[in-house]
Amino acid sequence: MMDIDGAIAALQQALGDDHVLVDPAALHPYETATFHTDNDVPAVLRPANTAEVQACLRIANQFRVPLYPISTGLNTGYGSTVPAAPGCMVMELKRLNRIIEYNEDLGYVTVEPGVTQQQLYDYLQQRDAPFWLDVTGASPAHSMIGNIAERGFGHTAYSDHYAHVGGMQVVLPEGDLIATGFGQYDNAKATGVYRWGVGPHYDGLFTQSNLGVMVQATIWLMPKPEYAQFFACRIARDEDLPALIELLRPLRLDGTVRSAMHIGNDYKIISAIQGYPWEQAAGETPLPEDVLRAKVKEWDCGPWNVSGALYGSRATVAAARRRLKRQLKGKVSRLQFLDQRLLWLAERVAKPYQWVTGVNLTEMMKMLKPVFGMTQGVPSAGMLPSNYWRKTSMPPASVDLSPEQDNCGVLWLAPVAPTSGAHVAAIWDIVKHTMLSHGYEPAVSITLLTERTVDCVVNVSYDRDIPGEDERAMACHDDMLQQLCAAGYYPYRLGIQTVGKMPPRTAAYQKFFQGLRRELDPNGILAPGRYLP
Repeated sequence: MMDIDGAIAALQQALGDDHVLVDPAALHPYETATFHTDNDVPAVLRPANTAEVQACLRIANQFRVPLYPISTGLNTGYGSTVPAAPGCMVMELKRLNRIIEYNEDLGYVTVEPGVTQQQLYDYLQQRDAPFWLDVTGASPAHSMIGNIAERGFGHTAYSDHYAHVGGMQVVLPEGDLIATGFGQYDNAKATGVYRWGVGPHYDGLFTQSNLGVMVQATIWLMPKPEYAQFFACRIARDEDLPALIELLRPLRLDGTVRSAMHIGNDYKIISAIQGYPWEQAAGETPLPEDVLRAKVKEWDCGPWNVSGALYGSRATVAAARRRLKRQLKGKVSRLQFLDQRLLWLAERVAKPYQWVTGVNLTEMMKMLKPVFGMTQGVPSAGMLPSNYWRKTSMPPASVDLSPEQDNCGVLWLAPVAPTSGAHVAAIWDIVKHTMLSHGYEPAVSITLLTERTVDCVVNVSYDRDIPGEDERAMACHDDMLQQLCAAGYYPYRLGIQTVGKMPPRTAAYQKFFQGLRRELDPNGILAPGRYLP
């Protein structure tokens, strides 16, 4: 029988009163997402090390109180800090923020879940390390391990984050500590560099699951290339999107472009640069077509806009650039290449450029520079304002942005497909028509994530201060999810808003994971509802 009071008393003794939050005002942010949720949080736990994480789980089992782990809690659009089920204590791992090891010969770091993108970037910069990390477009305060746990991605040649993990340490639901790969042997020399170990490979069981709490991960870093060059281009017509995918696929398959390639549509570009043009739209939503076209002209973008990076020696980058030009010649417009020197120059000619062309290059640089930096492992908060797209005003520049506390409405949905023009066109058709019919702008970023896979990240953006918008936006999300899954395009990750809404899995899958769950977590303590029942 669950005993929340007994659990809190035991946890206060184990962690100290200051690290067990029970005051309703302190708990409120942990119950707040960028969409409506009623899931309550009776306490927030802040352990400082692995031993305290183990203690939290043992106490949770003793008193039968469910526990939901988060890293830094910046899971915006997927649930933020809110548990997937009501009544769960949140275990926040921010205080586990050590960079345990940096190997400057083999290019890897071992970190805890409180280590952020910015912290690791600064650490490498201070050491003049010849390596880059890969960053997402999320906040610089986003956890490195938190994104690995969701199998997220970024921008460089190491953009598939889980694919570049050499091993991990995990606390199991009853409090035992396990190391993956060769970490199962205390004296193994290849721990962290040969991820498979020997015997069954089980690391993936601890991503997108509730089978354990990742307390350490070894992350492989990208060797800093001699030269890097950012590139961008666009297409002139929306209907040319399938042909664009067919053009780009060979460049990813043959290694000409090793970075992830991102393709943002006009809605995505505009919402990254400015807020909703309420006055020009005369208060109408979704964005009227004539206003969209005016903004496309103002910001000099196309219906679909490609960005990526080339890495290597100057000679290999020059060869890749020639290959890129040959492949895209006559098929795209405004193919441009940018390096640090040209970026510096562009910032200085922004005003004269605007006088001649009418394009506000100064404002464009606010988006271009962070994207350029992310292809070189530089974290940025430049994408955070896009969460405020439908709000009538932005907080002052002096205030840290918090979409959750500022009542921004954000719902992410991210279907995956083979890298094929026909598949991308099918996804875009569903997304475009569903979102416009529900009254929302279909802001989409398509990423050629691997050599064979595209991920389409869709953002339902709205204002939670408007009565009824939570319900309308969720109806849009659910309608789109149902149509995408029916067509065979499933999301690569789930938010808490998707729990219970996915189609049933195969009986064999259910049997396998329910068996693991019963064995590892007989009391159902760890993160109920997070991906697995």
